Amino acid sequence: MKRTRNNLFKILIFSFVLLSDFMMYSQPGDDTANGDLEGNDAPAAPINGKIIILALAGIVFAVYSFKNNRKTA
Repeated sequence: MKRTRNNLFKILIFSFVLLSDFMMYSQPGDDTANGDLEGNDAPAAPINGKIIILALAGIVFAVYSFKNNRKTA
Protein backbone atom coordinates (compact mmCIF):
# COMPACT_ATOMS: atom_id res chain seq x y z
CA MET A 1 0.00 0.00 0.00
CA LYS A 2 2.83 2.39 0.86
CA ARG A 3 4.55 1.75 -2.49
CA THR A 4 1.34 2.52 -4.36
CA ARG A 5 0.90 5.74 -2.40
CA ASN A 6 4.53 6.70 -3.12
CA ASN A 7 4.08 6.07 -6.85
CA LEU A 8 0.84 8.06 -6.89
CA PHE A 9 2.59 10.93 -5.13
CA LYS A 10 5.36 10.92 -7.76
CA ILE A 11 2.81 10.93 -10.58
CA LEU A 12 0.91 13.82 -9.00
CA ILE A 13 4.06 15.89 -8.53
CA PHE A 14 5.15 15.22 -12.12
CA SER A 15 1.69 16.15 -13.42
CA PHE A 16 1.65 19.36 -11.37
CA VAL A 17 5.06 20.42 -12.70
CA LEU A 18 4.10 19.58 -16.27
CA LEU A 19 0.75 21.36 -16.16
CA SER A 20 2.07 24.40 -14.28
CA ASP A 21 4.56 24.87 -17.11
CA PHE A 22 1.68 25.33 -19.56
CA MET A 23 -0.01 27.81 -17.25
CA MET A 24 3.12 29.91 -16.76
CA TYR A 25 3.77 30.31 -20.49
CA SER A 26 0.20 30.91 -21.68
CA GLN A 27 -0.73 34.30 -23.11
CA PRO A 28 -4.09 35.71 -22.02
CA GLY A 29 -6.19 37.71 -24.46
CA ASP A 30 -8.22 40.88 -24.01
CA ASP A 31 -12.01 40.82 -23.81
CA THR A 32 -13.91 43.16 -26.10
CA ALA A 33 -17.34 44.64 -25.49
CA ASN A 34 -18.87 41.61 -27.24
CA GLY A 35 -17.17 39.22 -24.84
CA ASP A 36 -14.83 37.63 -27.37
CA LEU A 37 -11.05 37.57 -27.37
CA GLU A 38 -10.53 39.41 -30.64
CA GLY A 39 -8.57 42.58 -30.99
CA ASN A 40 -5.11 43.55 -29.78
CA ASP A 41 -3.87 40.11 -28.81
CA ALA A 42 -0.21 39.32 -28.45
CA PRO A 43 1.30 37.30 -31.30
CA ALA A 44 0.82 33.55 -31.09
CA ALA A 45 3.45 31.67 -29.09
CA PRO A 46 5.11 28.61 -30.63
CA ILE A 47 3.96 25.36 -29.06
CA ASN A 48 6.82 23.17 -30.20
CA GLY A 49 9.37 24.43 -27.68
CA LYS A 50 8.68 21.71 -25.12
CA ILE A 51 8.06 18.74 -27.44
CA ILE A 52 11.61 17.40 -27.00
CA ILE A 53 11.21 17.37 -23.21
CA LEU A 54 7.86 15.61 -23.54
CA ALA A 55 9.34 13.00 -25.90
CA LEU A 56 12.25 12.33 -23.53
CA ALA A 57 9.86 11.96 -20.60
CA GLY A 58 7.82 9.46 -22.63
CA ILE A 59 10.90 7.41 -23.52
CA VAL A 60 12.07 7.35 -19.90
CA PHE A 61 8.62 6.26 -18.74
CA ALA A 62 8.50 3.48 -21.37
CA VAL A 63 11.92 2.15 -20.33
CA TYR A 64 10.91 2.30 -16.67
CA SER A 65 7.67 0.43 -17.38
CA PHE A 66 9.40 -2.30 -19.40
CA LYS A 67 11.99 -2.85 -16.66
CA ASN A 68 9.26 -3.18 -14.03
CA ASN A 69 7.31 -5.65 -16.19
CA ARG A 70 10.41 -7.83 -16.65
CA LYS A 71 11.04 -7.96 -12.89
CA THR A 72 7.48 -9.08 -12.12
CA ALA A 73 7.37 -11.68 -14.90
